[in-house]
Amino acid sequence: MTTVDDYGFYKAMCEKALEAYPFEGAPETSSKAMRYSLLAGGKRLRGVLALGGCVSAGGRAEDALPAACAAEMIHAYSLIHDDLPAMDNDTLRRGKPTSHVVFGEAQAILAGDGLLTEAFVCLSSIPDPVTASACVRCLAEAAGSAGMVGGQVMDMEKPSGAGAEWLREMERRKTGCLIRAAVEMGMICAGADGDMIRRGREYGAHLGAAFQAVDDILDVTGDEKNMGKSLGKDRDENKLTAVTLFGLDGAADAARRETALALEALSGLGPEADFLRRTAEMMLKRVN
Repeated sequence: MTTVDDYGFYKAMCEKALEAYPFEGAPETSSKAMRYSLLAGGKRLRGVLALGGCVSAGGRAEDALPAACAAEMIHAYSLIHDDLPAMDNDTLRRGKPTSHVVFGEAQAILAGDGLLTEAFVCLSSIPDPVTASACVRCLAEAAGSAGMVGGQVMDMEKPSGAGAEWLREMERRKTGCLIRAAVEMGMICAGADGDMIRRGREYGAHLGAAFQAVDDILDVTGDEKNMGKSLGKDRDENKLTAVTLFGLDGAADAARRETALALEALSGLGPEADFLRRTAEMMLKRVN
């Protein structure tokens, strides 16, 4: 069993697997555009959580590599599309020009489409068909119209008078669903039982909420060079966030509360889950 609970160790595993991914049959332009965004760096949080989720359930991290890569592909696709002029119209992502700036809008859209579908090709490489099927369903539900896509729709169509309840649901879909699915897929790859998967799902949901609250804070207080993306756009575009709704202190309280709930969800698990615990605590330290 893999026992190293080092974020950098799991991140390096993800990077190596993503760099080696073949994108078989893709035209050179598509392959170049997909790799540009997929290999642009970042925290690899979703991939790392898939590997850590697998280990926490008694499995080997390498058994969850297809799930980790698939989660990162979905995340990269979502960023490409979010950055498009028709959506957030961003020109900087992970410290580099965004995909549509480099390749044009049409190729950026197609690169996102390619990464979305390639994620499920990647999951199909899981040797056990029952495990592969369960992961496909988990990721599809998290990424689709009831999950991440639905959250983006809500974000673009914010109703007048939207408040805390609307914000929680939008962020649960847009950010939380994929983070939750990463942990859940990792546990599925380890053959975890229903109770453990339920705990992992709950942990991931609260971790996603904490992550978004932290991200909202850093959009105001962070350094653009260190963050690698344009900051302050939430305020400039009058978006509803934890900070605009509750203020910086209130958003920090929300991050602490959701982190505590994430840790509570792991209370029935043994020391194998310590990596997940440390990851939640590490995320909170970004604003403390």
